[in-house]
Amino acid sequence: MRIAVVGARGQLGAAVVHECAAAHETTAFGHADLDVSDEAAVDAAMARVRPEVIVNAAAFTNVDSAEDRPIDALNGNAFGARAMARAARTHGATLIHYSTDFVFDGNASAPYVETDRPNPQSVYAASKLLGEWFASDAPRAYVLRVESLFGRAPGAGPEKGSVAGILKTLMDGGSPKVFEDRTISPTFVVDAARATRQLLESGASAGIYHCVNTGRCTWLTFAQELARQLGIEARLVPVRMGDMVLKAARPQYCALSNEKLRSVGIEMPSWQDALARYVVRLSDFHEGRKP
Repeated sequence: MRIAVVGARGQLGAAVVHECAAAHETTAFGHADLDVSDEAAVDAAMARVRPEVIVNAAAFTNVDSAEDRPIDALNGNAFGARAMARAARTHGATLIHYSTDFVFDGNASAPYVETDRPNPQSVYAASKLLGEWFASDAPRAYVLRVESLFGRAPGAGPEKGSVAGILKTLMDGGSPKVFEDRTISPTFVVDAARATRQLLESGASAGIYHCVNTGRCTWLTFAQELARQLGIEARLVPVRMGDMVLKAARPQYCALSNEKLRSVGIEMPSWQDALARYVVRLSDFHEGRKP
């Protein structure tokens, strides 16, 4: 297949490029190559590549900044998805678009399934839900919800996000603050990229899929396991969501069920297994070995 990956320098986009390039003709577009909010530029880029698959991994991901920069969030997360969907229609391409657990309000007590009703609580979350709706206008669209991403593939920029922050603080000998009452389903970018390729190659029904590692945990449990895997004494500072002042609301319970993905033959490893492989890769990168 001819695959165009947009947002290819980010954590997930780079992992998709790395996963697909060996078997498919893959063209990577970083932000410097293509601004997803410029529909004319998107049209021109896709006309050159004539992709059979468009993977949209571009996103505005700063949850708190989105409250002050709603136009930027909408451009990156919603109107960018609309441009991709229109390009997919023009070229008869399949669209892969990534969304987030933040589309839910976090008031659940069991992992969310794809048919649960979204209820975004922040500008970022609303922009991502709009992106899902726009992406669904493509003739064949997969919307893959991921969350709490961790990992880095060759070609990616510096790792970002909560896991990267916890890791850096631990490695520097500090005591990271971690939520003891926020429940997540962590997602290793390597596993999400592999699932993306498998979905494309399997011909599974289009639609929304929760593409997360199997299982759920609090951020405190995750950080404890990360420290254990690293062989570092965990000096963690547990905090509760009600004690923190955050500009944008976060869903408190945001575990996602990946049963639908399993039903089409795609097994996602447990988050503990993913974390173990992540730590091995950290050593490989540090020692200069190919991951």
